[in-house]
Amino acid sequence: MSDSDKPISDKRSDNLSQRFRDSLIFDNNNTNKNKPDYRDLDLGSPVSPLRVKHPGRPTQGGLTTTSSSSSSSSGSLSGLNGPTKPSPKRSESSHSGELSGSVSSSPSRGFKPGHTRSHSGSVNSPTLSVPPTGNILPVGSTVLKPGIANSNTRNPKHDVLGSGAGHYGHGSIMRGGTTTAAAKSGGSSGGGGTMLSTDAEEVKRAGNEAYRAGNLAEALSLYERAVSISPGNATYRFNRAVALAGLRRLAEAVKECEEAIRLDPGYVKAHHRLGSIFLRVGQVENARTHICFPGCQPDANELQKLQAVEIHLRKCTDARRIGDWRSAVREGDAAISAGADASPQLHTCKVEALLKLHQLEDANSSLSNIPQFEPSTPSCSKSKFFGMLSEAYLLFVQAQMEMAFGRFENAVTAAEKAGQIDPRNVEISVLLNNVRLVSRARVRGNDLFKSERFTEACSAYGEGLRIDPSNAILYGNRAACWFKLGLWERSVDDCNQALRFQPNYTKALLRRAASSNKLERWAEAVADYEVLRRELPNDTEVAESLFHAQVALKKSRGEDVHNMKFGGEVESVWGLEQFRAAISSPVASVVHFKAAANPQCKQISPFLNALCVKYPSINFLKVDVEETPAVAVAENVRIVPTFKIYKKGSRVKEMVCPSPEVLESSVRHYSF
Repeated sequence: MSDSDKPISDKRSDNLSQRFRDSLIFDNNNTNKNKPDYRDLDLGSPVSPLRVKHPGRPTQGGLTTTSSSSSSSSGSLSGLNGPTKPSPKRSESSHSGELSGSVSSSPSRGFKPGHTRSHSGSVNSPTLSVPPTGNILPVGSTVLKPGIANSNTRNPKHDVLGSGAGHYGHGSIMRGGTTTAAAKSGGSSGGGGTMLSTDAEEVKRAGNEAYRAGNLAEALSLYERAVSISPGNATYRFNRAVALAGLRRLAEAVKECEEAIRLDPGYVKAHHRLGSIFLRVGQVENARTHICFPGCQPDANELQKLQAVEIHLRKCTDARRIGDWRSAVREGDAAISAGADASPQLHTCKVEALLKLHQLEDANSSLSNIPQFEPSTPSCSKSKFFGMLSEAYLLFVQAQMEMAFGRFENAVTAAEKAGQIDPRNVEISVLLNNVRLVSRARVRGNDLFKSERFTEACSAYGEGLRIDPSNAILYGNRAACWFKLGLWERSVDDCNQALRFQPNYTKALLRRAASSNKLERWAEAVADYEVLRRELPNDTEVAESLFHAQVALKKSRGEDVHNMKFGGEVESVWGLEQFRAAISSPVASVVHFKAAANPQCKQISPFLNALCVKYPSINFLKVDVEETPAVAVAENVRIVPTFKIYKKGSRVKEMVCPSPEVLESSVRHYSF
């Protein structure tokens, strides 16, 4: 019956949010009136990644480096929020060289990575934005696998970081003979060239320099090298998490933060950073656990944002429970603005609310705003949203969208997946049962319609509508049955319901226009056909139906219709009286003033013939100014080719030597 009957693709995307967006693509531009089912077209658009500023722009404000009394903390980065109380289990020099700063957001939003630790030898974090790039080291660099070398081992075959003074920043890092952006202060070691270091601390400090310069992708590759040299170092893991968060790779950042905390359970800044990321993705319970880590003072700004998100999320939950979908949209948007900007569930909640408000086009366009976040750890996958597991909620809304757009088999698949993820959730169980029943009713109705058992098909579609009373597709299908049974009044009623829930449902509009024709409601039929004519300008069947409805409407009003005709060839005019009679028609008349020998006239004449076929409700005439000079003189034609458009004897448009595009645009305008 429709494209919705086709088998579901077995392709799987790595990213749940991406799968959700990709599967919710909708259009309804199918005009096969002999089949009741809705036919969807692929009008979806891929979700673009969030855009951020260009990398490499320096931050404003002081970024200073201070010397340290401890050699292990000489390269640490400290933040802008002042020192926080360190965990009593940690030594003062246990995380030298870590990135720190505000844990609030990514660089594109005033991002200051980390929280301040009371370490000397720190530099401030930049406030920069860079586009997410891959974790690829520059050409010629070497990534050592864990176990090849530790932070105290240097391989003479590899390039080493040389400063000549023991402080990073006085030398340069060579990558395949090229100096990196992370170290451009010059210098040499012992008069010789510098080479890539296998010392994890020096590589980490190089990453800090790249981070300070805003080169997050370069910083990330250096931190990854440091991790490969010393995989058990919590600071390197934390620094890598900061760079990943800056690149908006939040799921990976969560994993790295949790690894840093596993290596050092008392790592306060890793807890705060993890809490900040959880807040951004809307997992408020996880966020509170880490922002309010026992034994340390929470960041006041992050705590305030957390509390605001919790309040709006609570109000959104209450609004959703009572079906106040407008409030759900408002509170969901407020939670996003308060700090949960990367939450797929909050953005999906807006899609669900718009769907419940029967704003399908707005719901469809909102899909492009859903961020990508694939749960990568147990703490992420076990989080809940509106009482159901977060992953299951995405599929729960997807199933509803598929139902609304007539893709019933896809809806069943999405609901079943949601049930597998969260089998105990009552909402999901109810939806799964309803989706299965509605899908069966639709299939049964389609089979009966094919067998021309239209009365029984009406009953089958009615069973589905009792379960899903706002399903436009089922209303449209039942309207087709009523039309076949000659019950045009009922067909109009069901088409009205379908268009109420889905205003751009083309099939419902076609069936309503046809039913209005049968009921001799010419004005209503003309109105619907005019809308369809704009949406389907190349559909000659719609054009002919509009023409006949217009003729019938004029007849019912007592207007003269003897000069109205539909389609045919371009009519030749041989006299002034014939010309005046032709242009007096109530429909538009396009007149081509031409000369047989003129090359431009010869060139555009075939195009005019094509327009005559394409726009059959328009009268097309041609006047040879040499053979019928009286008409040319009366219409003051001096240049050929000239085109004039008349309506009821009056000229409404004149074009001298128009291009084909301009000519068709004008013809299209006056064809409605």
